[in-house]
Amino acid sequence: MYAGSINISVRPPLLLLAGVETVILFSSLYVAGFVLYGGLEAAERAVGPLAPRAALVTAIALVSLIAMGLYQLHQRLYFRETVLRLVVGLVAGALIVALLLLLYPPLAIDRDLAVIGFGYSFTLLLGVRYYFTHTVDDNVFRRRTLIYGAGERAASLLDLRRAADRRGFQIVGRMAAPGDAVLGETGEVMITNGKSILELAHEVQADEIVIAMDERRGNLPVRDLLDARLHGIDVIDLMEFFERETGKIRVDLVNPGWLIFSSGFRISNFRRICKRIVDIIMSAILIFVLWPVVLLIAIAIKIEDGLRAPILYKQWRVGEGNEPFEVLKFRSMTEDAESDGKAVWATAGDKRITRVGQFLRSSRLDEFPQVFNVLRGEMSLVGPRPERPEFVSELQESIPYYAERHAVKPGITGWAQLRYSYGASEEDALEKLKYDLYYVKNQSLLLDIIIILQTVEVVLWGKGAR
Repeated sequence: MYAGSINISVRPPLLLLAGVETVILFSSLYVAGFVLYGGLEAAERAVGPLAPRAALVTAIALVSLIAMGLYQLHQRLYFRETVLRLVVGLVAGALIVALLLLLYPPLAIDRDLAVIGFGYSFTLLLGVRYYFTHTVDDNVFRRRTLIYGAGERAASLLDLRRAADRRGFQIVGRMAAPGDAVLGETGEVMITNGKSILELAHEVQADEIVIAMDERRGNLPVRDLLDARLHGIDVIDLMEFFERETGKIRVDLVNPGWLIFSSGFRISNFRRICKRIVDIIMSAILIFVLWPVVLLIAIAIKIEDGLRAPILYKQWRVGEGNEPFEVLKFRSMTEDAESDGKAVWATAGDKRITRVGQFLRSSRLDEFPQVFNVLRGEMSLVGPRPERPEFVSELQESIPYYAERHAVKPGITGWAQLRYSYGASEEDALEKLKYDLYYVKNQSLLLDIIIILQTVEVVLWGKGAR
């Protein structure tokens, strides 16, 4: 039911959606060639082989759609928002394809062929997205989940209240385990009548059993669970379930043993070398592409605050291994933002933010100078956002496992930035830590690429900016 590696689940609805849209995109030039030239052979005589052109169009378009956030199962979008993102994604993809074909003319695509192909793709993708938006919450693709436990740990599943949070599973029953103090409606707890876990699982047609009992020591029904596993029913721990469904690690349910023995939390030298190579190449590309924007930002800051006003500011942050470093940012606040020397969280409507700074923060361009932190090896493109030492010392005392986020280099963007809004309190820091630990546990080149692509969505739609 779930395919994937490095603990990143590829959900069946998204896999099917991606497959259908890949076929639509790849076939677009063939359909356009047939319509325009009356046949595929005639089309290929006129414009050349269609297969390499179709493959290029498909690859670029899919990357653009990913960057628009259109392959996130838990994304809550109205259909009109989906249409807007689809238009932006396809137009951006078309522009990228056009640029690439200018650099490599042998694969040039006839304009009429491109227009017909674009119209065909947009129309069919719109229809597919409309159907997907109205059926994604149906139970056909959800795993049927039986909960073994009815106490406090099982009650934590009630935190997944939104329909979007439950798109991957459907709870078909709860069983009380020995030692559980039943919470919630007792009528919802299954009556066993002496039946085994396997028999009850078959009755409700469960695909998986989630172990959510409060007191596992000496109470775990090993024989029954093994029977269920041998009969094709998955048995997973509550922590693994939360990690899979929410993309974060529930710090309040974690114990040191789970951190030690769970899969993940391994950073090989090969991984470090690959990540460093990607960081250097991508940072160099960003500097080459965005230097005109950087120049305009510098001019705008000078115009608003005066010729003597600094463009950049430095601030101490905590990096890998708790080592402090000075982070670089475009100045987005007044020069006397912390004249008393006391660190203060940024808040919504913060009076210290300048007009240029408001734009820089909403577009995330204030973070751009950190590419030089990346080139110096103090940061990475992807990782937990670095916090100020004053906040870190407080948070490490009040939040368990907060120090573990410093096992990797901090990043310009990260998993928490995609999945959670701007953090400006201890409660926000706790929530973001759950996503940071997920990244530390599951980090890989593939996850980094996903985060970089979806950061485009965050920047374009202004998610979580403050």
